[in-house]
Amino acid sequence: MATKPTDLDRMTEPCERCGTETHHDVHVEIRTESAKQKNAQFSREPYRVATCQRCGDEQSQRMNNA
Repeated sequence: MATKPTDLDRMTEPCERCGTETHHDVHVEIRTESAKQKNAQFSREPYRVATCQRCGDEQSQRMNNA
């Protein structure tokens, strides 16, 4: 039997644009940082991406600050 997602299934975080705590969709994506084609395959980094469900504002943070 399938279940419907509840508010408990979503992340609540502060949203700078809304100015309050709102539900966010959070995922990790790999982004290429180098604009040079030769180095692009070596410049991929993981980013945490959070999107506000109220206003659609997207915040991203590099997860690997070595």
